[in-house]
Amino acid sequence: MTIEIDIGHRLGALTLEAHLLAPPGLTALFGPSGSGKTSLVNIVAGLLRPDRGRVAVDGEVLVDTGRAVFVPAHKRRIGYVFQEGRLFPHLSVRQNLLYGRWFTSDVPRRGDEDVDRVVDLLGIASLLDRRPEGLSGGEKQRVAIGRALLANPRIVLMDEPLASLDEARKAEILPYIERLRDESRVPIVYVSHSLVEVTRLATTLAILAEGRIAASGPTDQVMQRLDLLPPSARDEAGSVLETRVESHDDGYGLTTLRARAGTFRVPRIDLAAGSAVRIRIRARDVLVATERPQGLSALNVLPGAVAEIAASDGPAADLRIDCAGEIVTARLTRHSIEALRLRPGLPVYAVIKSVAFDRRSIGAAVQDAGEI
Repeated sequence: MTIEIDIGHRLGALTLEAHLLAPPGLTALFGPSGSGKTSLVNIVAGLLRPDRGRVAVDGEVLVDTGRAVFVPAHKRRIGYVFQEGRLFPHLSVRQNLLYGRWFTSDVPRRGDEDVDRVVDLLGIASLLDRRPEGLSGGEKQRVAIGRALLANPRIVLMDEPLASLDEARKAEILPYIERLRDESRVPIVYVSHSLVEVTRLATTLAILAEGRIAASGPTDQVMQRLDLLPPSARDEAGSVLETRVESHDDGYGLTTLRARAGTFRVPRIDLAAGSAVRIRIRARDVLVATERPQGLSALNVLPGAVAEIAASDGPAADLRIDCAGEIVTARLTRHSIEALRLRPGLPVYAVIKSVAFDRRSIGAAVQDAGEI
């Protein structure tokens, strides 16, 4: 199911001009506060009528200002998850979930089997008899997601669903959103200003800047355009690679991952051999050598060749390294680039320490990522 967006809308001093084709999977709208992300999803949801344009889901037109078409929000079959769970405090978790089945009257309601499947998907079976005041922030958000799914939506919109959570609660809920992405078969549009979240979750990434989509496409490809990221995100920026678990070294607490770019040894991941894993390599964590390093503590050394050196007037510049067809980005000082005489086509080695990987930079890969 594909979402087509082509709209223009005035928001005070900001003009929102968005042209986006969101394919199946999780499409992340990423950008700083005030860039128009929430307004864009509110237009898709029917909570905001655009000044001009068209929105369609799987070919069905929801908005077309040229033909005076505007489907009301309650008829769009869209599940919306907000920053806070917005659960009914007087109802149990079970009752909050079942309330989602009453959001639409023109489609068959979810049966008990579907309720059980959503409960299992989100790991909330133990919460069903509790009230919202007895839940953590992460648990509330899982229930809110379940309620949205049980409304039988064609798409799910998630507007910064982790923004109100601390790091521990975010770590708790991210695996469930990954499962939702892979198992629910419902397209998701996910709004965030956290690069950590979107690089872990998104199959498609759209970057918004000052009301316009600066770039969109597969996450690994868009992440190579570090110049498009807002300054606040550039320290966390880098490459996104799909890998699979090859083996575990319990003695040293390490896991070996296999990617097309080579092998990686990272802190141990509790996943079986063959499991798909997505990793993010921060550009600031990559060292570059013109000869294979000897006597080095870093465990990850990838042979490659310089593909591109980004122009820069500052002290640092971004270097794109082609490692067996995959791009690893390094951020080096211009002094180092000149001292090493780096140039496109030069064979080099990308060096990454194992401790550079943490739980924020490792997540479950999309299940149909294919062979690596």
